[in-house]
Amino acid sequence: MKKYITKRVLTSIMTLFVILLVLFILMDLMPGSPFNDEKLTAEQLALLNAKYGLDKPLIVRFLLYVKNMLTGDLGVSYTINKNFAVSSMIKDRLGISIGVGALAMAMGTVFGLTLGIVSALNHNNWVDNLCSTISVMGVSIPSYVVALVLCFFVGYKLGWLPILYNTDQPFVSLIMPALALSVSPTANIARFTRSEMIDVLSSDYILLVQSKGVKDHKMIFSHVLRNTLIPVITVMGPILVNLLTGSSVIEKIFGIPGIGRLMITAIQENDYNVTIACAFVYSVMYIVTMLFVDILYGVIDPRIRISKEEG
Repeated sequence: MKKYITKRVLTSIMTLFVILLVLFILMDLMPGSPFNDEKLTAEQLALLNAKYGLDKPLIVRFLLYVKNMLTGDLGVSYTINKNFAVSSMIKDRLGISIGVGALAMAMGTVFGLTLGIVSALNHNNWVDNLCSTISVMGVSIPSYVVALVLCFFVGYKLGWLPILYNTDQPFVSLIMPALALSVSPTANIARFTRSEMIDVLSSDYILLVQSKGVKDHKMIFSHVLRNTLIPVITVMGPILVNLLTGSSVIEKIFGIPGIGRLMITAIQENDYNVTIACAFVYSVMYIVTMLFVDILYGVIDPRIRISKEEG
């Protein structure tokens, strides 16, 4: 197991360094300048470039950039909040985006597994057809459409939940955004759970378990779900990353001051440091989450760990 985890960690570190290089190159090739004020003279622009280290040679800037990124020094904002630390800007918003993403993932997992299990256990009858229809609709309908429907009926007509994010009610304010974001994960998890569970239920292994007189509920929870979860986790990994990094559209609709909304603003304002920092945070979250999921594969099914160690 140690060899397996070490290999995964080293691969993740190498991937992170490649991402740092790509982000630096993209930042250097971005058109325009963070200082787009037409009133600035050439001398003033030169002073600003010198102040922020933008006049240094490329290799020097890259080494400083890698050092700063790895030590958590993400620089300062050029335009959005001049001379304010980018790390503080992200810190204030990241927790909110993670909160709504984690809540959406929890909802999507519970609803999706329930829907998929019920559908598989009622294969080829009206319950299965109903659950499959709900899953198809969940995949087809964009999250922002669900968000607008929730805003109108739940927020405006019924008044059960606040439409806009309220700092005095942080958790309650995240319920509707999380519900909107959870629709697609629910549908995807339900579809994969149903498909895998039907395959497992028809396998020789389960027939052998049934022949030994194991009760249905024990068979489902002890044998069927364990074998079903492996491919489902494969789907849940990327979904979790997408949810944790937030949705700029959902954040915009509900007025959530999250990292996705910050990144869109940074791109529009040509604030290089904020843009690159947000992309770097997204990358780290993706790598860490996928590393966790990869290790979880080996815990759930040792066959995966052994095959990857041999490979």
